[in-house]
Amino acid sequence: MNNKKVPEPVISRLFVYLRELIELTKMNIRTISSGELGVRTNLSDAQVRKDLGYFGQFGVSGSGYDTNELKVALEEILGKDKTWNVAVVGIGHLGGALLAYPGFKERGLNIVAAFDSSKRKIGKKIKGIIIQSIDEMPKTVTNKKISIGIISVPAKVAQEVADKLISSRVKHILNFAPIALNVPEKIKLKNVDLSRELETLSYFLANKK
Repeated sequence: MNNKKVPEPVISRLFVYLRELIELTKMNIRTISSGELGVRTNLSDAQVRKDLGYFGQFGVSGSGYDTNELKVALEEILGKDKTWNVAVVGIGHLGGALLAYPGFKERGLNIVAAFDSSKRKIGKKIKGIIIQSIDEMPKTVTNKKISIGIISVPAKVAQEVADKLISSRVKHILNFAPIALNVPEKIKLKNVDLSRELETLSYFLANKK
C-alpha cells in the first residue's frame, strides 16, 4: 500500500468500484479494464488507476483486472470481509427508521443496541432490539463489542451523547445531529446534516436556469 494518507474521496470511490465489481461477478464477467470500470462509474480511466494505485498493483497491463480478485481485495481494504456492531442513540423518527433499515446487515453492519433517555421508550422493542437507557451504554458497548455509534438526537444533547459514547470506548461516530461535535483526534467522526444537504439543493433549484 502507498504510504501516503488516503484521501476520503478515494475511499468513497472504492465503495462505488466495489458495488460495480459485485454486479460484474454476478454476471460472470471475469475481467474489466480501468477504462471500462471508469465508464460504469462515470469516472476517468486515470482516476480509477490513481485510486487503486494507493493500495498496490492490481491487474495486468493489456489484460485489465480480474473482477473477482479485485472485488476480494477491495472488500478486505474496506473492511467488508468483517462485520461491525453498531449502536443507535436517540430513537425518534430517524433513529427508529435506522433500526428498521435492512440494508445495513447486507453491508456487514449489525445494529445490536439502541439507547434513549425517554422513560416512555425504554423497554420497547424495534426489530428485535430492546431500547435501553443511556445509562446502560458503557456496559452494553463492552458486552456487545460495539465499534460504531450513531447519534440521532437533538443538537442540544448531541455533544453529551458523543462524550458518553467516547467514554464507553466507541471509536467511530456517525452524527446526524445538526451541530459540530468536539471529539478527540483518535475518534473517527462523520457528520451527516440532512437539513444542510436539502438546503443546498434548494439553492440550486432557486438558481436553475
